[in-house]
Amino acid sequence: MYANGEILRRNNAVGIDDIRELVLYLVADAPPPNWLRVDNPQQIEKVVTLLIPGLTSELLGLPPFPTSATSNPNLPLAIPFLTCYSSPSDPPLGTSIPFIASTFSHACPTRAPGDQTRMHSVLSAFFHGPVSGEEKRKRTIQRLASEALMNKDPLQYVLTVDQMIENDYPIPSYMADVFQYPPEWKESPKPVNALDSGRHKIYAIDCEMCMTEDGKELARVCIIEYYSEQVIYDQLVKPSKPVTDYLTRWSGITAETLAPVTTTLAQVQAHILNLLSPPLPNPGSTPDASAAVSPLSFLTPILLGHSLESDLKALKISHPYCIDTAIIYYHPRGRPLKPGLAWLTRKWCNRDIQNRGEGGHDPEEDARACVELLKKKLDMGPGFGEFKVDYESIFERMSRSTRRSSAAVRSAVVDYGNPQMMHGAKATTTVGCTSDDEVLKALVDIVPSHHFAFGRFMALGDVLGWTTSKPTPDAPPPTPAPPPEREKVVETLTTLNVHLKTLHASLPPRTAFIIITGHSDPRRMALLNARKMAFETAIRQGKSPEEMLASPWGGKWSSADGRDLEEAVELTKRGLLFLGVKQ
Repeated sequence: MYANGEILRRNNAVGIDDIRELVLYLVADAPPPNWLRVDNPQQIEKVVTLLIPGLTSELLGLPPFPTSATSNPNLPLAIPFLTCYSSPSDPPLGTSIPFIASTFSHACPTRAPGDQTRMHSVLSAFFHGPVSGEEKRKRTIQRLASEALMNKDPLQYVLTVDQMIENDYPIPSYMADVFQYPPEWKESPKPVNALDSGRHKIYAIDCEMCMTEDGKELARVCIIEYYSEQVIYDQLVKPSKPVTDYLTRWSGITAETLAPVTTTLAQVQAHILNLLSPPLPNPGSTPDASAAVSPLSFLTPILLGHSLESDLKALKISHPYCIDTAIIYYHPRGRPLKPGLAWLTRKWCNRDIQNRGEGGHDPEEDARACVELLKKKLDMGPGFGEFKVDYESIFERMSRSTRRSSAAVRSAVVDYGNPQMMHGAKATTTVGCTSDDEVLKALVDIVPSHHFAFGRFMALGDVLGWTTSKPTPDAPPPTPAPPPEREKVVETLTTLNVHLKTLHASLPPRTAFIIITGHSDPRRMALLNARKMAFETAIRQGKSPEEMLASPWGGKWSSADGRDLEEAVELTKRGLLFLGVKQ
């Protein structure tokens, strides 16, 4: 039962974080929510949560959100049965998905996270939250103990195999058999000696790419020795396929730059692998000769970079020892979000990089920034570059739960793409899908053996045209797509209704069934944000008023536009929540 009195006291509607904590209350050991009453929660054996963008109140025939100053827009709305309608030839769209009205009594308004000018990720808010008080105390004690020792050894930040897998690193076959590499890929030799404190060479590396007929290819690589801060390798590379876009704004590469270059990727790989392959001690050498060779020469070097997995993929090289400044430093909104290198350098080193405008990035500058950030981290301690609120995955929280003493909590994420590399990284089971049919089949198979399962149906949002790509600074604002044909929407809703009925029928008794829509139509918000980004980019580039007026987006951004954006963001943040327990 919804606790309307508590909801009335809130400034905003129920948030995605509230829904996450409800799931953790039912599955793990989070405290009970104050906006909802759950009788006998210990009797609930499983929780299934669905995200279905596009399932709006207008589509379902719900009454509009109240706009009166005396009415609260956050209270749950009773769902009417759509059995009667005035025009039999043109029934409401909600009649195409009767499962909602026949299964749930109310639709609870929700609010997605974000600020005044943008909506933040619903998935990130659901799957990641602040660590519990007890866990935070443990982490604080560990951090203080580490800082008391003033550990300045960079080896403490070398990524573990699990961290590399979680962050989609190419991993050498001798560490984990998780990737199958094409023939052109190379891996550095297996280390002969274990990690030896403070004695490894460290190379900071950064790569720039161009777009070719086969996708992005390496165009330049720069390597800096960490301790001396000297450039030891800086090489332009000739892509193997014809270049379709030099990506000059980001890479700094032009046609003139690459025209005389003959160095191939294979030659670059050979040079870098030579750096990463220390010579073995010669057992036949004399004691004096062995003494003349630095012990550092026999230890596998460490690679340092920012989102280093992207550079390794460009080089088509895998390496066992990596330090990543995008991981050892935190994003202000917590993990799994990663901070940008320019932002980190400005925030923690008090200087600007990547500010060459049309000239693109300088890989030497970026590699030096990584060197500086690691040295700052070692000087200031492990807590440097973190924020007061640390975040963790809900699956980490579930794994510590003592509620189900007989067995560990088993969790699953079924989603489009590769959830193993995204929000499902720490779940027990992940299944990547390409259609709603595949999501349904995987959920039906998985739910019986898991305590918690998450799935996402995307077909409705796609048909409505809600799927929008992230705008780039120089891209023109997107053109709104025409509204979909009613017949196509009805067909999609009918299919979704069958999917929901099939999934619900397969659920075991005492399964909590939760559906969230996440947000409303994001297209107007996306259009206004693209215009705002284009205006701010033009100002930074010093474009004249005439040049700005001639641009596709109209060349201006007024205070009225700012108010329109804030209104559009608030409307986009509105979503719905449906709660029930299968008996």
